[in-house]
Amino acid sequence: MCGIVGIYNHPEAANLAYLGLYALQHRGQESAGIVSSNGKELFSHRGMGLVADIYTEEVLKKLPGLCAIGHTRYSTAGESSLKNCQPILINYSRGWLACGHNGNLINIQKIRAELEAHGSIFQSTMDTEVLIHLIAASRKSSLVDRIIEALLKVKGAYSLVFLTESRLIAVRDPFGWRPLVIGKKGSESDPGGPTWVVASETCALDLVEAEFVREVEPGEVVTFDKDGMHSLRPFPIPRKKAMCIFEFIYFARPDSHIFGRDVYEMRKGFGKQLAREYPVEADVVIPVPDSGVPAALGYSEESGISFQTGLIRNHYVGRTFIEPKDSIRHFGVKIKLNPVREVLKGKRVIVVDDSIVRGTTSKKIVKMIRDAGAKEVHMRISSPPTTDPCFYGIDTPNKSELIASSHSVEEIRKFLGADSLAYLSTEGLYWFEKNHGEWFCDACFTGDYPLAVEDTTDKLKLARSQ
Repeated sequence: MCGIVGIYNHPEAANLAYLGLYALQHRGQESAGIVSSNGKELFSHRGMGLVADIYTEEVLKKLPGLCAIGHTRYSTAGESSLKNCQPILINYSRGWLACGHNGNLINIQKIRAELEAHGSIFQSTMDTEVLIHLIAASRKSSLVDRIIEALLKVKGAYSLVFLTESRLIAVRDPFGWRPLVIGKKGSESDPGGPTWVVASETCALDLVEAEFVREVEPGEVVTFDKDGMHSLRPFPIPRKKAMCIFEFIYFARPDSHIFGRDVYEMRKGFGKQLAREYPVEADVVIPVPDSGVPAALGYSEESGISFQTGLIRNHYVGRTFIEPKDSIRHFGVKIKLNPVREVLKGKRVIVVDDSIVRGTTSKKIVKMIRDAGAKEVHMRISSPPTTDPCFYGIDTPNKSELIASSHSVEEIRKFLGADSLAYLSTEGLYWFEKNHGEWFCDACFTGDYPLAVEDTTDKLKLARSQ
């Protein structure tokens, strides 16, 4: 997924970028980076791990200037390592350039091979570096034209922020797969003018107290410089847009406003529609925290069945932990979730989650709830079955690893050990929009890819080809 942020014209630009990344931490936890500009050169600090662990007050002091971009990474193309941290920073014949990318380019294998054949040397295994090489190789006179020329050669999903010595540039692909919003602090009448903020989600604008202005439109290039904000729409617009529906289901923070809608209300709506489609007699509705909470509230409201907190999440669990040598059964789930026995004992329980991928975690959750004394366990999923991988920026497994690609709902129910299992229908997913074909990409549920995928290899192919 990844989260990106850009700051233009603020005396503490790096600090604001840090706060923006902090708000976008849910979009990637592998690594983070900030590049700042003092008007003459660019400064960078990147590291593996969480934003709060990488950046201290002393580190941020070494990132001077009025402009900055930041990136927090969730890898979909290229291995998880320091060399693949973003933003990418180069100093080439035309000056300094940094880039942060959210999304996934799907035709880079051939382009990379051609660049290497002409002498290009790659330092990472990311698809984003291919784009940087194309920009550097362009003979167009202006940077914006070089960026446009490079993007016309690649295919796939991209929300991008670029930083030079004096400009911030934001770009969103013509399909609009990934969100990107614009915010503003202050006004033109302020000394020095306003501060402009670009971010993956509005929750980042809220933290830095920037007012939401609008979204970067699909196919739009927005430039921020000393003369203000400028917009170009140089790309052919596809017949249908393809904004990612899974942003609403899981990835975006529930307090964000993206694709013209509030994420929290969307998730509650999924839960309400799920209750209409698949009611069941029960005593309590519980969510799988945290992503299942709004949908569970919606299911509870629509069904009239009491909402309870039946699973408690440990919010201090990192991405890795030390497991006891004397193995504890289902340790990975137990360290993250623990049942509230008083809520579950003797009850008919509806468990609401946002999705099932492989099914192994859901199976452990069902067993955990049964072991806590539940009389019945009914699984309700606030999205359709995930049957196909995503090639546009979500690291879903190969199709063979997706349980719904080869098993019926009844077979999955038996595997989970639940008394019943139901998914939201594809039609029900669009309770809010009748003409959804004009709006969203739901290929992970339907296999209907808006853009033909030329290279369906996994994200580590580039690493293994080195």
